Amino acid sequence: MTGFGAGEHAADTGKVLVELRALNHRFLDVRVRASRELVDLATSAEILARERFSRGRIEVVLRAEGVAAAAPVLDRERAASAYRQLADLRDAIAPGEAVPLSLLAAMPDLFATSDAACDALRGALRGAFEAAAKDLDAMRAREGAALARDLKARLARTSELVKAIDMRAPDALAAAQKRLRERVARLASSAEGAVDPVRLEQEVALLAERSDVAEELSRLRSHAEQLVALLDEDGPIGRRVDFLLQEMMREINTLGSKSADVTIARAVVELKVEIERMREQAQNVE
Repeated sequence: MTGFGAGEHAADTGKVLVELRALNHRFLDVRVRASRELVDLATSAEILARERFSRGRIEVVLRAEGVAAAAPVLDRERAASAYRQLADLRDAIAPGEAVPLSLLAAMPDLFATSDAACDALRGALRGAFEAAAKDLDAMRAREGAALARDLKARLARTSELVKAIDMRAPDALAAAQKRLRERVARLASSAEGAVDPVRLEQEVALLAERSDVAEELSRLRSHAEQLVALLDEDGPIGRRVDFLLQEMMREINTLGSKSADVTIARAVVELKVEIERMREQAQNVE
């Protein structure tokens, strides 16, 4: 579900700003961009996004106003240990040579931001992120309400089509049975010997069994009712909506394969169109 939200929170000498952009995506995809002052908070921002959202492509932008990059702090114990090891290596391979301190600059993790400065920025990040998330949620709630209305209208149309198929099914079956009997009668008149009436009735009964769509129609109604109830729930429902629509499409395909009636075939095509449209919309639902 698409949306945009922005938030800010006071930090030492300035403030941290967070922008959130949500785009449609089947799964959760979080991407973070951070200014130089806040680059160390990118991982924290991604964790916050994954905790807050369950679906969609979430773009997180971190900026700072008036916040200077925290001064790095030398890990003296680590640096001293590294220098001693370099000196030991010098003594082993080139005694008397100098060991310049500049070698330490190439070693990673000797300088780090102080824990106090990191904690302060993380606190500001959480405050700004929460404000941006609330702003984003408000926009997505408005879009969600519109999507729910559209999906419910389409579900109402599918219910009308299911009812029409249910009403047509007995006549379609009777017409198919009549055609079978007429074909058998024509064959019997042109072939030697009479047709076994018992076998004929068995074939008619088998045709009725194979053409029975009551079970598919029942499941379609059940899935539609579940979807309507689901659309009134709070919280993420996108995956469940998508699953129920897949199941509805499965039942519709089975229903279409069972009936050769033209009227039912047209209703099945329209049902498929409505389900596909709903599945496209379901990709926008978290």
